[in-house]
Amino acid sequence: MVRAFISVDFPEEYHEKIAEIQSRFRDFKVKMVNPELVHITLKFLGDVEDDQIQEIAKSLDNIDCGPFHATIENIGVFPKPKYPKVVWLGAEGDFKTLHDNVNSVLKDFNFKEDNKKFSAHATIARVKHLSKNDKDLFLKTLEELEGIEIGTMWVDTVKLKKSTLTPQGPVYETLHEVKLK
Repeated sequence: MVRAFISVDFPEEYHEKIAEIQSRFRDFKVKMVNPELVHITLKFLGDVEDDQIQEIAKSLDNIDCGPFHATIENIGVFPKPKYPKVVWLGAEGDFKTLHDNVNSVLKDFNFKEDNKKFSAHATIARVKHLSKNDKDLFLKTLEELEGIEIGTMWVDTVKLKKSTLTPQGPVYETLHEVKLK
């Protein structure tokens, strides 16, 4: 079995900017995502049989979405500010079309449907625990970072990735790449 997902990676020049933003949260009980691993998940597949990977890759080659510019900006939390569990960076661009297209080319595999409406974002930290006092400071920090701009990137590649969970954090391996055309 392979734990897999489909994503758009960030360019290398974003890693330092992400680390700077994360540093603003270092005094809170949060687990940071390694800046080099931050990405936009288009679809989480979960555990997939090894022999299905080739078929999934072949299906992804049928994505019908052209490349596009995307802006990475803004910061927020899921599920809501009063109860933050995930800190994310927003992504503006044709991600909904790309997401829908990925779902379409993979429909025959019967992967679990997404429960929530798709929202293009990149997780940068997971909140472990916030005391009442910490929560107020945390929300103030979020407010200070509101409207932050990371940059504009060219989205022309979608990746099928394997995720191996380790005590040090996940290790990602690209299994297949699709060039958007």
